[in-house]
Amino acid sequence: MNKIGILTSGGDAPGMNAAIRSVVRVALDLGIEVYGIREGYQGMVEGGEMIREMTWESVGGILQRGGTMIGTARCQEFKTREGRRKAAKNLVNHGIDGLIIIGGDGSLTGASIFRTEWPELIKGLTKSGEIPAESAEKYPNLVIVGLPGSIDNDMFGTEMTIGADTALHRITEAIDAITSTASSHQRSFVVEVMGKNCGYLAMMGALAAGADWVFIPEVPPDPDAWKKEMCEALGAGRKAGRRDSIVVVAEGACDKKGNPITSQDIKETLEEKLGEDTRITILGHVQRGGSPSAFDRNLGTILGHAAVHELRKTKPEDEPQLIGMRGNRVVSSSLMECVKITQQISSLASENQFGKVLELRGSGFQSAYKILQTLFQPGPKLVKKSDKPFRIAVMHSGGPAPGMNTVVRAAVRWGSDQGHTMLGIYNGFPGLIKGDLKELSWMDVSGWVGQGGAEIGTNRAVPSEGDYYSIARTIEEGRIDGLLVVGGESGYDSVYEMFGRQKEFPTFRLPIVCLPATIDNDRPGSELNIGADTALNSIIQAVDKIKQSAVASRRCFVVETMGGYCGYLTLMGGLATGAERVYIHEEGISLQDLQNDVDLLVTGFSQGKRLGLMIRNERAHPVYTTDFMVRLFEVEGQELFDVRQAILGHQQQGGNPTPFDRIQGTRMAVQSIDFIINEIGAKDPRNVFIGLEGGKIKFTGMEDYTRLEDWDYGRPKVQWWMDLRPIARVLAQSGPQQL
Repeated sequence: MNKIGILTSGGDAPGMNAAIRSVVRVALDLGIEVYGIREGYQGMVEGGEMIREMTWESVGGILQRGGTMIGTARCQEFKTREGRRKAAKNLVNHGIDGLIIIGGDGSLTGASIFRTEWPELIKGLTKSGEIPAESAEKYPNLVIVGLPGSIDNDMFGTEMTIGADTALHRITEAIDAITSTASSHQRSFVVEVMGKNCGYLAMMGALAAGADWVFIPEVPPDPDAWKKEMCEALGAGRKAGRRDSIVVVAEGACDKKGNPITSQDIKETLEEKLGEDTRITILGHVQRGGSPSAFDRNLGTILGHAAVHELRKTKPEDEPQLIGMRGNRVVSSSLMECVKITQQISSLASENQFGKVLELRGSGFQSAYKILQTLFQPGPKLVKKSDKPFRIAVMHSGGPAPGMNTVVRAAVRWGSDQGHTMLGIYNGFPGLIKGDLKELSWMDVSGWVGQGGAEIGTNRAVPSEGDYYSIARTIEEGRIDGLLVVGGESGYDSVYEMFGRQKEFPTFRLPIVCLPATIDNDRPGSELNIGADTALNSIIQAVDKIKQSAVASRRCFVVETMGGYCGYLTLMGGLATGAERVYIHEEGISLQDLQNDVDLLVTGFSQGKRLGLMIRNERAHPVYTTDFMVRLFEVEGQELFDVRQAILGHQQQGGNPTPFDRIQGTRMAVQSIDFIINEIGAKDPRNVFIGLEGGKIKFTGMEDYTRLEDWDYGRPKVQWWMDLRPIARVLAQSGPQQL
């Protein structure tokens, strides 16, 4: 395969440009020519200037742009055989026999039909003399690969579609802003979000923003009861002290009889039954627009890389594949099987088979909805579930990480709802040593879902030898039955020490869960730590601005990120911002590396380059510091370019948590509390650390901590994201290696 085409079709989605850039550069590096097909299938039908060859430089500077640089459009003509005949002719004229299509189920269905008809279309074009006879032999088949691009996250075969995370960012930011004004005026707001057949954005947006009610297509309410149920719940919330009410509704929401539930219906109901001053906000296409999140940039990049390699190895007789992501790993699935199930879900919804729809959405979707039902409540259930109420404490340890407050809120409300007393330990382990704890109620944690920082405080201190007696005394006097420690390395090390001293202090024989919350993403047993996604987005926002400054002034910037000895933020930040070089401790830095980088900078700027971007982990090397590198590049650059440094510092630890950190923090908190409750009273209650691995939440025994932890550098011995290093190297080049 020497020539391939790429097109985006259907609704645009943030992150499509990242996928386009990745496809083009990876293909060129492999010696494959790439043609951009403009305006989707419309461009394929029209041909001519709508199909243009793409170069390495043509996709430069597009990572941070929303939408799609090659355009998208709906094409009725392509739905006809004659339209597909024209498209086949245009592709053959350009020598293209492989396609990468980024879009939703409709776009990918069209591609599959086109592929199936291709041999007959080529035969007909040859017979009519519209293409040379040898074309039938040269282009007997069309090979296609699909990438899921849709903000609705409604494509089967992938956990996340390109664009969905960014849309969640827009929704969460909007509801955060609305909540502040709603609280000021004690108003109710109805927020309408996209999602005609899929309630993902509405449900996850409500979960991330702490909304009070939600309507989604998958769980239609009783037509005769939803108004009463909603008003009773929101009215009880007001009596409990809530100053605002936020209702999120998906545009495709309806009741069990198929009657639409509109934002206007909800507004009128609240005004009539509760006398609420209610406003409507329809977010509309704001959800599609703007710069993509770090996740969507990296998702598009990783899937684009995989799509090219899938296209290369696919044989004409092979079934076309959809490239998706599950648990931070690329997966390949039958394209038409994924499309079939996606469309089946829509059909089942139209037939009112909502139980089946919810089942096909997956267990993660179902569990999130279940969690929402508890968090929506104005307070704990009146009927206690537990025969014996337990006393469960939650605390932080380590540096602050966005999402810590989200975790505490979810833990307190989930435990309280089951009839247990929830305790907050203030200021980390020093607070546990001093006995600084108090009971936290349902309303004590109101509004914490989106707050940065740590309301109950945190501390990096690790207990000394004599402190463990004081900790044992606090646990005994506070009658603590279980403990949730939210934080980083210091928390894990301290709990491991308690685990090893159980014979010395029998009081330590209680269930303890360590929940990873650190921007460094350096805790074992979890591929992603709470706070790291927020820090990564803070980095790309800062670097996007730095790049604008650098381009205007012909500069090279050396950007220093946090991360301790873990290069996660540096590598993923470099991948998401298009950095040409990342320096991480895992690889080290040699003098020869720096010399090579100097040579590349000098060559590039002498040939018209306007921007240089290097990203360095704060502990990449003890001698070749950020300041050292800046001085070196500055001397060697002479008059060709200026050099500046940008040390991002503690802004990476600040800010409101992203939707990902809020959602995953909530999920892990809920499962942690359930684990603690189940372990209390056991003969040998377990000490564990919780984490996300393979897209699923799992618990690992504290006895495995030393096996998984690199004690010298405070990071996991195996780090999954290092597998992405080769992709970063290819994309960061100044041009393809194969000429």
